[in-house]
Parts: sequence; C-alpha cells; structure tokens
Amino acid sequence: MKSLVIIISAMIFSTVHSQTKPSVVKAVDLRRYAGTWYEIARLPNTFEKGLKCITATYELREDGRITVINRGHKISDPGKVSAVKGVAWLPDKTITSKLKVQFFWPFSGDYWIMELDSDYRYALVGDPSFKYLWILSREKKMDEATIKKLLDRATDNGFDVKPIIRVEHDCR
Repeated sequence: MKSLVIIISAMIFSTVHSQTKPSVVKAVDLRRYAGTWYEIARLPNTFEKGLKCITATYELREDGRITVINRGHKISDPGKVSAVKGVAWLPDKTITSKLKVQFFWPFSGDYWIMELDSDYRYALVGDPSFKYLWILSREKKMDEATIKKLLDRATDNGFDVKPIIRVEHDCR
C-alpha cells in the first residue's frame, strides 16, 4: 500500500510539474534591458559547452526586433572567441518578459525573464521546458547572496539547479 501511495504521488507531481510553467516578471523595458550582460551561471547546454567569459549583447532594432550577439572564449584556447548572432522578438507585444530567440532558421527558443532587478543589474532567464536557465549580470561578478536568491527563485519555479555551472570571467 505504501508503495502504491508513493507511485501515485510521483505520478501526480510529474503531471503537475509538466503542466506548470515558470512565472515571469510583469514587464520589461527592453530599452533598459538592451546592452551587454555577463553570464554568471547556467544549466548545462550543448551550445555553450567549453566556453568561459560568456556575454550576451542585445541591441534594439528599428523594426522592433532585437539583435542578439552571444560571445564566449574557448576554455581550451582562451584567445579564441566563439560568437553567434541571432534575433529576438516579442510573440505577444503585451507580454514583454516572454521573448522568442532564433540563431538558426527555422529553429527558435523561448527566452523568459523570470526575475529582473529594478535597476536592471541582474536577471534570471529560463524557458518553459525547464532545460535552459541563465543568471545574467551587468558586472563580471555577482555576490553569493544574490546568486542564491536567484537559484532559489529558479527552484521555486520548478528548475533543478543542482547541475548549475558557474561561468569564469578571467579573460582580458
């Protein structure tokens, strides 16, 4: 009987988790969000594997879209920079915290701003699949209390942050 209760509880939790989506901030001023952000931490992903000193730069365009430039130095060869250029947009102009981003046509992904400092000094970005998560900062370093707060927020939203990767910013 105890095993059956555990199995049913696990099934209910997995169903609830798969139906819930991360919560996002109410509004984002994309003009203030534009500029360069330093990646402080992330969940593992294939496209940033082997990189450090990672930045994301967002530039507003006249057509309402946002140019995205991600750069990182190869850990194995710190002098070699890897960069990719893409575009982001608001699928629903009334929800400025949920963007789509595309680096290679026809594929696009979700970019949801889950937490944003009132002075736009840091941000927590994730996606509704719970596979991608980033902590971004305007500075190369972030205090541990803020990192913990953002990781707790991610956990509260259903993300598993145990495999989080801290990003080094020791490049010149």
